[in-house]
Amino acid sequence: MDEFDLIHSITPRTIRHSSVDVGIGDDAALYTAKHGVQEIVCVDTMVEDVHFKLHYSSPKDIGYKALAVNISDIAAMGGIPKFYLVSLAVPSKWTESEIKAMYEGMNELAKLYHMDLIGGDTVSTSDKLVVTVTVIGEVEKGQACLRSLARPNDVVFVTGEIGSSAAGLSLLSEETDPQNAVIEASYFINRHKRPQPRVNIGRLCSNVQRAALNDISDGLASELHEIAEASCVSIEIDERMLPVHSDLPKLHPHWKEWALFGGEDFELTGTVSKGEWELLKQECETRQLPITKIGHVIEKTESKVILKTDKTSVILEKKGYNHFK
Repeated sequence: MDEFDLIHSITPRTIRHSSVDVGIGDDAALYTAKHGVQEIVCVDTMVEDVHFKLHYSSPKDIGYKALAVNISDIAAMGGIPKFYLVSLAVPSKWTESEIKAMYEGMNELAKLYHMDLIGGDTVSTSDKLVVTVTVIGEVEKGQACLRSLARPNDVVFVTGEIGSSAAGLSLLSEETDPQNAVIEASYFINRHKRPQPRVNIGRLCSNVQRAALNDISDGLASELHEIAEASCVSIEIDERMLPVHSDLPKLHPHWKEWALFGGEDFELTGTVSKGEWELLKQECETRQLPITKIGHVIEKTESKVILKTDKTSVILEKKGYNHFK
């Protein structure tokens, strides 16, 4: 298969959005933007042996996650994902069926969120596989959930459960013995390989008067630091309120490190006013969407993230995954 055969084979046969004027097949894609919305654009790159390893991630899993992490960024803005573009640097060892399987993994999510593949690029490489995905979305003008919107006395919350992805990675890399798991290790492994972007909860947050959001890619502590710094506030969270799977503490004695610093949960964490919290919580409960209050925003001259425990309070470091450390 040459480059042009590949492009032809992955070109969608149907377009889900009528706003697409020109998709794959010209020098660039064209689409018509709506009046009264802001366009959201985000990009993420995944590199073999940095973000995934081929001996425990299938091509389909790699494609799925490459798109999922970008959709999560759209969710963190309170937006709707619409289009995506894919750039691949492919080693010669990859087969046609493996490349197609990667696109199938992306399309599995794209169908769920009604997204269109509208372009990209493919090159060969003598080294590792590199996957770069760009996602374009939209949010109603003035309703984006920015990190800078946290205010003193706001409620701090998190969606879903945290730490499960880090546990899955630890199991995959054999740092944790799966025999310690009370439930099947596959649950935690699946949470690492196939995160579920919280677009639905992000959309609910965009409808409140003011919400700050961040998606948990590098770890809860790191994401809360980013909100605190952008909003010039401090954040205090309660260790006892952190939502984790009931079997997480049984897997490893350092499970709290996974919950606070593990990353790649791709859940949302954020803040809303006390009054809006009750409305948001009720909306989530009605839709059976998991959301948990974990603390509150406090006014401080220096931006910090503080963890309350049974006996004391500690300042959390801004640590988590960092490519350059």
